[in-house]
Amino acid sequence: MFSSSTRTIPDAPLVPRHIAIIMDGNGRWAKQRFLPRVAGHKRGVETVRKLVRASIERGVEYLTLFAFSSENWRRPAEEVSLLKGMFLNALEQEIEQLHKNQVRLKVIGDLSGFGARIGELVAAGEKLTENDARLTLTIAASYGGRWDIMRAAKAYFQAHPEALDAQAPIAPEDIEPYLSMMYAPEPDLFIRTGGEKRISNFLLWQMAYTEFYFTDTLWPDFSEQTLDAAIASYQQRERRFGRTSEQLQAAAKEKRQLAGAE
Repeated sequence: MFSSSTRTIPDAPLVPRHIAIIMDGNGRWAKQRFLPRVAGHKRGVETVRKLVRASIERGVEYLTLFAFSSENWRRPAEEVSLLKGMFLNALEQEIEQLHKNQVRLKVIGDLSGFGARIGELVAAGEKLTENDARLTLTIAASYGGRWDIMRAAKAYFQAHPEALDAQAPIAPEDIEPYLSMMYAPEPDLFIRTGGEKRISNFLLWQMAYTEFYFTDTLWPDFSEQTLDAAIASYQQRERRFGRTSEQLQAAAKEKRQLAGAE
């Protein structure tokens, strides 16, 4: 399990180690072209394939994609059924290729509403790719950040009933092992496409110190160039994690001196 940026100071790598993305704009992309919404969703799946390759090429280790939020169940029944079918098809068609490319698959969220077949495919895909280490691809499906925190707290109290005592201290690190993404470092960079500037209940706990990047590009048009622009923006940020700029400069100077002494 990885430590939290609210307690320790993590490295700030030149290339984000972990990128999380809300893939927004499929429907609008289709509407602009007088196409049915399904066309936008299908094009969006192609974009995911390209992004996985581009992330590997750039040295990203963790890629987390918000495919279907817990609030998306409110969409028209026809579109929800379509998205479920596309999720099923993607699992059936892509898992072997992910394994071939040494990509570990993880799926987080409440999958109970998707049906038994999708649950079986997720379990099989995670098992097949569990030792693949080139990239960890996490798909958030029927996921919500509040759901994640609530679920983790419930699991913690079930495992530690003594903590229900009002006098028992509880720290954030007690809850973290029960969060959906306890296997991954916190995101370095969050990207949202489609022009909206909110995180929509995505990874609320994990993005405490994540750098945000918003683009008007609709998800089906997201390209390697868009990814590079987001990474370039990230590289211009000063990631202080609560410290001052002077402290960062002093730490960098000390690191250079130590390197020179070696």
